[in-house]
Amino acid sequence: MMTRRSAGKTRVARAVWYAGKGLVELRAAPLAAPQPGEALVRTLFSGISRGTERLVFGGAVGQSEWERMRGPNQEGAFPFPVKYGYCATGVVEAGPTELVGKTVFCLHPHQDYFKVAAATLVPVPDGVPARRATLIANMETALNALWDAGAGPGDRVVVVGAGVVGLLVASLAARLPGAEVTAVDVDPARRPIAETLGAGFALPDAAPQDADIVFHASATAAGLSTAIKCAGFEATIVEMSWYGDKPVQIDLGGAFHSRRLKLVSSQVGHVATSRRPRWSYRRRVEAAARLLALPALDALVAEEIAFEDAARELPRILGPDAQGLAPVIRYPQA
Repeated sequence: MMTRRSAGKTRVARAVWYAGKGLVELRAAPLAAPQPGEALVRTLFSGISRGTERLVFGGAVGQSEWERMRGPNQEGAFPFPVKYGYCATGVVEAGPTELVGKTVFCLHPHQDYFKVAAATLVPVPDGVPARRATLIANMETALNALWDAGAGPGDRVVVVGAGVVGLLVASLAARLPGAEVTAVDVDPARRPIAETLGAGFALPDAAPQDADIVFHASATAAGLSTAIKCAGFEATIVEMSWYGDKPVQIDLGGAFHSRRLKLVSSQVGHVATSRRPRWSYRRRVEAAARLLALPALDALVAEEIAFEDAARELPRILGPDAQGLAPVIRYPQA
């Protein structure tokens, strides 16, 4: 059933577009009133995926991945111009009665108002603020990687790369009973965050050895080499980094073969093989939302920019030397 709030004239929303290499624009996005089965959402926050959107911003998405990289509700086409993004939270202003007024998550580009199929909206659980809920897509990635790894209680786990996804993996692994979890990063400022999430911390030169499971999330060749060095006999190294069209050198010499190491990929586009017979995408995203109930995860949302300033600020945030955890865009109603 649609509410009366679904009636009305066409609204002109605005959206972030990656218009060319290094060029960001705010463009008009006309929206007709929602039809049955659709909902109108007023955006509160949208998360910026620094790794993925940096590749989009720089035109570094390889042509072979243009179709696979299309995000839900994306407009335009790679390389440019493209309306891209996938971490939006907002309030339903019109649509099915049971959703109106609720805070929801949606895989949608950066836009102040948007209209989507109501079935694609995921209600944000009570106790998870809308700002923190922008991490839902990242938490899905972390959860899928933990499934791909097969990590269990008591395991010695090392996470190389204490960015947003790496820290989320560490936070999940640290909840396994008896697990010894260490986050490894070149930035010592990540230590207090890792420790707050229940993990240890080490610089690469002091990274633990003989790990049962190693996750690599630094998106650097040096980090991948560190991950291989951390792995124990017949251990699994889960590669979570995506490098776009950049070739990466990997050291498969030394003890890689004698230690019978296993290097596997993990990517969120498919539910992990071990769960696929029983888990739908919907079930996974709802689980990821619930896993964000930990208040300490607020530390991963490190910077806010105003939507009005996005065209000016995104080139800085996505620059090659930009550092920091998850930035978010704050919309005027937030």
